[in-house]
Amino acid sequence: MQYEPTLPADDDLDIARGGVRTVLGDLAPEDLGICDAHDHLFFRSPRLPGEELVDVSAARAELAAFRSLGGGSVVQWTPYGLGRQAAHLPGLSRETGVRIVAATGLHQAVHYDEATLDGLRGRLADVFVTELTEGIGGSGVRAGLIKVAGGFHALDAHARWTMTAAAEAHHATGAPIAVHLELGTAALDVLDLLCGTLEVAPHRVILGHLNRYPDLMTQRQAASSGCHLAFDGPSRAHHAMDWRLPDALRALADAGFGDRLLLGGDTTTAAARSVDGGPGMPYLLRRLRPRLEAAVGADLMTRILTVNPGRAYGAEWA
Repeated sequence: MQYEPTLPADDDLDIARGGVRTVLGDLAPEDLGICDAHDHLFFRSPRLPGEELVDVSAARAELAAFRSLGGGSVVQWTPYGLGRQAAHLPGLSRETGVRIVAATGLHQAVHYDEATLDGLRGRLADVFVTELTEGIGGSGVRAGLIKVAGGFHALDAHARWTMTAAAEAHHATGAPIAVHLELGTAALDVLDLLCGTLEVAPHRVILGHLNRYPDLMTQRQAASSGCHLAFDGPSRAHHAMDWRLPDALRALADAGFGDRLLLGGDTTTAAARSVDGGPGMPYLLRRLRPRLEAAVGADLMTRILTVNPGRAYGAEWA
């Protein structure tokens, strides 16, 4: 990793003064409550045929189940063109009492047809800025973060294009940038590009899926940059996630990075929803939280679930 930032003191972070942009308006970071820091209420991709998250009633039930266990907020990382259903989000938030943060941004190229991508050439940053400041489509719902994606152990031309546009939109608005790391890889390449070349402050970057590539050295190097680390998608049988997670969180906290850690469910398919028999959003609090409290302590878990999300997603909006 080439980028070696000078970390700001807590008093210098804009997140101490800024708000989290929810679908019902900007909110003080400390008011998020218990936060699922990376999940999906709605998601539709040609890569997942037959598993689309499109049912509003199911989304409402999932939020209600999360709320019944003490959940207070959910950050939806679904970006442009993947079925965000932004117009439904304010009503769902009011009905369930769960605060929702929506995303702009663009996923990997494989999730889109060529016509969609061609239509965004030369104006991608403008689309992001519009969705952050004016609203998504005609919904009037403003996004609260920019979600982009890397590739497997590398950044292809599409990733560099989307991250460059994300950095431009960040500099114009102050919005945080959340990054899907493909199977948890290329974290340091992402930081070199975003925080080095494109000059995004590292505390404005959230790296997702670190648990899918359980390399403690890479995780520590990423945390030392000042970025936030999201451990998301628990209970997935095809990833060695849950049983490695306590060790990873403990090691990072012992190294002084407890204020950089986030947890999320990353429910991307209908079968993964709790209302359809999967773990869903409630799993984060019903199963994972007690296990992690036993491993790393209740104080750290409270910080991860209630304090760190406000630090990650709060911004001094321009």
